[in-house]
Formats: sequence, C-alpha cells, structure tokens
Amino acid sequence: MNRLFGPSGNCFDVAIDHGMFNEGSFLAGIEDMHAAIRIVAEARPDAIQLPPGTAPILQAIPGKDRPALVLRTDIANVYGTPLPSALFSEVIDRPVEQGLVLDAACVVVNLLQLPGQPEVYRACIRNINALKRECEIYGMPLMVEPLVMQDNTRGGYMVNGDLAQILPLVRQAVELGADIIKADPCDDVSEYHRVIEIAQRVPVLVRGGGRVSDAEILTRTHRLMTQGARGIVYGRNVIQHANPGGMTRALMAIVHHGATPEAALAMLGA
Repeated sequence: MNRLFGPSGNCFDVAIDHGMFNEGSFLAGIEDMHAAIRIVAEARPDAIQLPPGTAPILQAIPGKDRPALVLRTDIANVYGTPLPSALFSEVIDRPVEQGLVLDAACVVVNLLQLPGQPEVYRACIRNINALKRECEIYGMPLMVEPLVMQDNTRGGYMVNGDLAQILPLVRQAVELGADIIKADPCDDVSEYHRVIEIAQRVPVLVRGGGRVSDAEILTRTHRLMTQGARGIVYGRNVIQHANPGGMTRALMAIVHHGATPEAALAMLGA
C-alpha cells in the first residue's frame, strides 16, 4: 500500500487498461502503448493501471522511481452498443500469481451493476470472492471498482451518477473485503463525502469517467479531494489529452499538495 499512497497519504493511478475490453473507441490515445506508458511514467504518477499483456512495458523501465503497477485482472464485454447476446465478466488465470510475477502493488477487479443484467453482477461477486482469499494468502492489496452503469441504449459505456445506487454498491465492495475502492463521482459532486463515509475508512479513489475540459476535471478533482477522497484513477482525461504528461503533473499537484484548480491549470499551461 505504501508503494501506491505517497507521503501525503494519497494516490494518483493513471488507467491505461482500456485495450483489455475489445472496444475500438477505447483505443484513442493509446494506439502506441510503449509511447503512452513512457510519457505518463515520466510525469511520475503514483501508479499506472495496466493489463497483464502490456504491464511488462512499464516494468521494463529502468530505475527505482517508475510508478507502481496496478494490474487489471478481469475482462468484460459490456461496453459496446448494442450489447452482445451473451454477457460475461471473467478473471484472468491465477491473477494474484500473475501480479506477483509482474511486481504489481495491487490488483483491481470490477463490481458491475447493469440494468437488467443480474448474471454479470453475479459473475463479479464470484470474481471478487475468489480474488479476496487469494489476495489474503499472498499479501496483495485488492482494489474493487463498483460501477453503476446506465441502460446500454443510451450509448454504451455510460456511468450512472445516482448517489442512491452508488452508495450501496460501494458498501458491498467494502463488505466483500476491498482494501481500496475505485468509485464513480456522483452527479452532485458536493455530496461525495457520503461515498467516503459509506466506505468505512477504506481509501476511496475516484474514477475520472469520460473526457471533459481541463477546467472541469481539475475543479472536480479539487472538490473531491477536499471531501476526503484519497486520490483518483483517471484514464481518458489523461491519455486523450494533448499533453498527457502535463495533465498528470497538474493532477498530482492537486492530489498531493492541495493545489487550487487555478494553480493546476496554470501549471498545465506552462
């Protein structure tokens, strides 16, 4: 955990695991994974989230100061439109052993809640239950990603910011044994302290969601951190940015040093 959470007690994990899900729209900005990982790693976030196939790119970077690895352990086919006729959420083979071989500091798994798709939700519960015990045996931190999604007819990978649905799913992830929660922001960001509270002191990292303007993502991040979030897990707002390294450094200033959105935006401009 100390490899993930810096001296400030907070963490910025950059997600570059989108290629795991067989969805073409997710590949924007990461067509060249060697370049994408190198650029982000040079900006020194606390961690980079990767699948097993591309995690070795990060771990091949020489020196002791590269970001920690968060290993994505599950594959699901729930992100496109229309949905396939049969849905699944599967965990990779012996995920914690793979994490140890890759020198991961943490493994991450989804807890998906899709309207009218209870079989995917059940598969996620099974995945978490199996992972939790294996993580305990090997001493590997488990990050659970409770993800409330909208009806797929609204356009595929769309999260639902309804706090009434987010709260019980976050709490379930905690009760299943998550060491870290990776949760969506709610529609009213000022209410996010309720997610922190329901997590029962398990550190909460907030997902970034879809691409938004620089001012919006920096302001939202600052508001979330001041309510008790322990960090962020952002993907598209970093890797699809014209300056991924600069955005990483600007967000690190907010997460670890309490920089204002205006100061972070000025850093990005510089």
